[in-house]
Amino acid sequence: MVPDGGGLNRSMSTHRGRLAALVASVVVMAGAVASAPVGQAAPNAEGLDAQFLATHNGPQQYPNVFIEWDVPITMSDGTVLKANVYHPAGADGQPVAEPTPTIVNMTPYTKLVTNVADSALAVPGLSDLLLPVLQNLDFTPFGYSSLSDMMNALPGGAARTFGVDRNLIRGGYTQVVVDVRGTGFSQGTWQVFGEREQLDGVEIVDWAAKQGWSDGKIGMSGISYSAINQLHTAQRHPAALKAIFPIVPGSDLIRDVAAPGGALGIGFIPAWLLAVDGAKLLPDLMSMLNGKFDWVWLRDRVRDPFTFFNVLIAALTTPNVEQIPPEMAAILDDESALRTAWVGSPDQVRVPTFLYGGWHDIFTYSTPRIYNAVNVPAEQKKLVMDDIYHVTVTSGLGQPGAPAPADSLQRAWFDKWLKGIDNGIDRYDPVTLWQQGSGQWTADVAFPRPGMQYRRMYLDAAASGTAPGARHDGSLRTAPGAAHRVSVDPSLTTICSRDASQGTAGLVPLPDVCAKDARISEGAALTFTTTPVNVPTRISGPIAAHLNTVLDATDGYWTVTVNDVAPDGTSTVWSQGQLTASLRAIDEGKATRSPNGDYTDPYPYLTLDTRAPIVPGEPTTIDIGVRATDGVLLPGHRLRVDVFAGNFPSGIPLRPLLNESGLRTQHLELDPARPSWINVPLDTDPGW
Repeated sequence: MVPDGGGLNRSMSTHRGRLAALVASVVVMAGAVASAPVGQAAPNAEGLDAQFLATHNGPQQYPNVFIEWDVPITMSDGTVLKANVYHPAGADGQPVAEPTPTIVNMTPYTKLVTNVADSALAVPGLSDLLLPVLQNLDFTPFGYSSLSDMMNALPGGAARTFGVDRNLIRGGYTQVVVDVRGTGFSQGTWQVFGEREQLDGVEIVDWAAKQGWSDGKIGMSGISYSAINQLHTAQRHPAALKAIFPIVPGSDLIRDVAAPGGALGIGFIPAWLLAVDGAKLLPDLMSMLNGKFDWVWLRDRVRDPFTFFNVLIAALTTPNVEQIPPEMAAILDDESALRTAWVGSPDQVRVPTFLYGGWHDIFTYSTPRIYNAVNVPAEQKKLVMDDIYHVTVTSGLGQPGAPAPADSLQRAWFDKWLKGIDNGIDRYDPVTLWQQGSGQWTADVAFPRPGMQYRRMYLDAAASGTAPGARHDGSLRTAPGAAHRVSVDPSLTTICSRDASQGTAGLVPLPDVCAKDARISEGAALTFTTTPVNVPTRISGPIAAHLNTVLDATDGYWTVTVNDVAPDGTSTVWSQGQLTASLRAIDEGKATRSPNGDYTDPYPYLTLDTRAPIVPGEPTTIDIGVRATDGVLLPGHRLRVDVFAGNFPSGIPLRPLLNESGLRTQHLELDPARPSWINVPLDTDPGW
């Protein structure tokens, strides 16, 4: 069995396997994310989740896995991409003759990383020995529960859904892991989700479907980048693609992470670009040894060693709007090729789609929107929203009372839609949500939950008596209060905040005193707090803040958080939104409003064409969208809104707009004639 352009080379496979095993042992000892059964009682011991777990972790159809390394796949423009192909194999170690469904994963992080994770999981007994130790490490008593979350990702299915799942392969699937154009060992220039890269996804699916080892039915899997390109491929409707399983995907990448609210995602973008650009420069050492080095690959890397760094540098150094270079202007032009490619079309997805996201992920803005937009019947789409950051992905899964691990859910999804097995996954709850406030997993028929009614809550300068350490302790009430101006300055206290953890993808594990309690960061915030609720009060959906502002400069930067305040004063951020003041113009065709006309989800253009500098000293209305969330205020708890003049390191205004702001004091003009409020979705009368 020899696929187009590739061969089975057992000698090369052996050498690569030994190299990967050596690297894997080092990485595992450093705590690499993995996923394996750990000998504990199955979570959700009854029902579908237990069934899915048993199917994935139990005996499989085939005993072994056979790997083809660096199989070339030639795109329509002549560029050659490289893929590792993982086949189910018999007892003799040879790939089975029977064609199987095929799962495609497109990664920019190089197949080497995938191979390392796979090799770590494949070491006999190692994961069974190591994972229970890591899983039981609890850093919560030391105030670092974020480290515990990283450990809890191990049994949650992260590694196997990130790259290779040998249980899935032994269960009768072929898996194809492809280096994205311009990354890993693939030729070309990295396009960062560009038009040509999106077309590659379609061509790879078509290629896989035509191979002799494939039965023509293709699924796609992967996390983050590899989740986004699943959606990009699906929205182009390749005939062979039958199902996708995107984990922490984004769709509107400008508003997700690149320039949310018109500010640069400084806590994530530079480090991420450096990681991908650095990894793509690693050469194929085996090709050097066997005389098959790809000189076209080298030429392409020399031509473009640091993709998008010119845009990043321009965003950080351009002194004024008039000098913005074309590559930076493309980010602020909704008709540019870059912006068009980065705003997905999930409404064009027409295959069964299982989405997993998190309330504090970098893609929280998009994930629920994708679910609601995907154009398939209800039984063909599912949404799970977890209490995670980007790098603690799947950490809430596989726990008692939680959904099954992601690899088990993924196996069930593909068994249903690629093999036609009636395993019940189509009857899984439409949405499964980690409910903030209660700390419980809940299920419902839709998100936002049915029965929500939007309600104005006004920002009032009168003291609530609950935030003595804040820049200003105000109240959140059902009617506007007396006229009063309150002021706030840009500050670095937001380095100690949940927003900082979220904006850095959780890569920096902040202590709980920062990540789970906003009181330190509130030292630089205007806070507005309700009286305690007297009944459990659910909040579900997007939230909008309507602020009457005054600036002393021609620009400014506003951040709003929505918090749950416990009786002991702990202030826990549920969600957040931000906006550069001059980019406040709203696209009414995409914004949504409640029946009274208030915004529920304002949608700013974020373009240079619609930019309107502030007139210093004049009141200016700013409408800020706060990312959709879900939680319950328990009796005795309060709702709080924090207003900041910045949120570094999550975001920082683009340099020319930052210069215009002068980092000057910003003001809220609390005026009953022009009130400020939030529009919040509630399911009951909380007694305010």
